[in-house]
Amino acid sequence: MSRIVIAEFMDEGAVAQLAKSHEVFYDPTLVDDIPRLTSAVANTDALIVRNRTQVRGQLLTAMSQCRVVGRLGVGLDNIDLSGCESQGIQVIPATGANALSVAEYVISTALLLLRGSFQSTHLVAQGLWPRSNLSNGREIRGKKMGLIGFGSIGQLTASLAKNVGMEVVAFDSVMPETHPAFRQHGVQFVEFDNLVAMSDVISLHIPLLPSTKGLFDKRTLSSMKSDAVLINTSRGEIVDEECLAEALKTNKLGGAAIDVFGIEPLPISPHFIDCPNLLLTPHIAGVTTESNKRVSFLVAEKVLEALQ
Repeated sequence: MSRIVIAEFMDEGAVAQLAKSHEVFYDPTLVDDIPRLTSAVANTDALIVRNRTQVRGQLLTAMSQCRVVGRLGVGLDNIDLSGCESQGIQVIPATGANALSVAEYVISTALLLLRGSFQSTHLVAQGLWPRSNLSNGREIRGKKMGLIGFGSIGQLTASLAKNVGMEVVAFDSVMPETHPAFRQHGVQFVEFDNLVAMSDVISLHIPLLPSTKGLFDKRTLSSMKSDAVLINTSRGEIVDEECLAEALKTNKLGGAAIDVFGIEPLPISPHFIDCPNLLLTPHIAGVTTESNKRVSFLVAEKVLEALQ
């Protein structure tokens, strides 16, 4: 029997599946108590985390017995991959399991921001009637969706976007224009600068790397259409938050939905206060009731296989 530590929230059914054949220590608050977490992993065979647990440094050193790290999600920037490899630790992400949740977030926020009329409840309830001010919203059909990154989530987002009548273009630095995925999904490959300039909605689906950090800075944001919408569900540091806020406040950008941030949880952020057409969500684009089950059971299954 192996020992499994789960440091962040996981579907209870998947936890129970793991506990049928192994000793499981499940405490979703462990991520916030580093000394206790470090002590807990000292004699564990498997560690399961989401995006907040930093599997590196002192924590990784303490994992001398660990054989596998299960990641309840797909981004791996919180895990020292080379360090895990050197210790013989297998890292297992939940590839594809939360793709639908993220894709639906992208389409729903694009609809909301383009229409621009869904934050009027407090005005209408107060007896005001902002009908004329809110009658200039835009429809999503016929708009151009630009996808930066065309992996599994980008491809599913493209399918949903086409289903609501959008034209979709995409750029991926590691996929050539001849890659069959573009033809399969009826998506045109467009170089980065052209995509930024032509798109009505831009959605980011790329990892945080030295080459992508700060990719959407003042220069890139100023290259977008002044009424375009930016959606970031990838990693926070890809977008310069202060430059984004300035673009929104000066009407140089039509709207933004930001689900990920350079620091999480997001501290008090004066630059975002009084930003028009801005939606901030706490890193939940990939988390729904359904996706949590898919992610949790996929990782549970793969961890069980690795421990055999």
